[in-house]
Amino acid sequence: MTEFHPMSNWRFAARSHKADHGKRDGTRMTNAPFQIIGADRASRWLITCDHASNRVPAEVNGGDLGISAADMARHIAYDVGAAGVTRALSALLAAPAILSDFSRLVIDPNRGEDDPTLLMKLYDGTIIPANRHADAEEVERRLNAWHRPYHAALADLAARRVDRVICAIHSFTRCLQGRPPRPWEVAVLYSHKDTRLARPLIAALRAAGFETGDNEPYNGHLDGDAIDRHALQPGRPNVLIEVRNDLIADEGGQALWAARLAPILEDVLTTSGL
Repeated sequence: MTEFHPMSNWRFAARSHKADHGKRDGTRMTNAPFQIIGADRASRWLITCDHASNRVPAEVNGGDLGISAADMARHIAYDVGAAGVTRALSALLAAPAILSDFSRLVIDPNRGEDDPTLLMKLYDGTIIPANRHADAEEVERRLNAWHRPYHAALADLAARRVDRVICAIHSFTRCLQGRPPRPWEVAVLYSHKDTRLARPLIAALRAAGFETGDNEPYNGHLDGDAIDRHALQPGRPNVLIEVRNDLIADEGGQALWAARLAPILEDVLTTSGL
């Protein structure tokens, strides 16, 4: 598997959005805000992972959001295990994949630019000190540096095939603080604007014996989120899969769930006739 930080692709995509990839004082960014795997693979599938990383770039408060290492390892900072599932699934499907390379607490790439949860100041009981006093100028800086380049690169990959199908990989925590445990092993989220793949995928996962959430534990549509932007608005078939993160916390679990999902996804796409 070839994986890289595509600096040249990043710059090309970012220029199309006129993004500013440095601090306002003119210093340059040190890392691309995404990783791409297999950009030239011919599969219809494009695998995306919006919350792949808990990395905090040095340009944000010196690389420290002011919360503990334990909190940075939780679901509030990234989707635990989702990156490993994405890499393994993209290999099994011979499909390109794009993964964010910044924490969702830096700025959330799975939110629209006008979403009030774009930059979280409090998440599942944890206050985020480095975000507490972030103003509109700071939000714009983070949009330009990380959010917009990620979406520009995703848009470029999606457009490489006219019959592109998008599969977004996420994970969810078994239990939010003070809440009862969630029963699902895996879930499929979707917008009611397009259920062409989601409903048969739910049926197939349940038929395979998996406890499967139907638009649980979250509603599957937010205006301006990644699926809305890159699948619903252009009319591309899509699915968003959430795997419970304790099941994919290590490489073995990630490989297992990728191996479970790959043939089901292929079968559902084939039988859908899309």
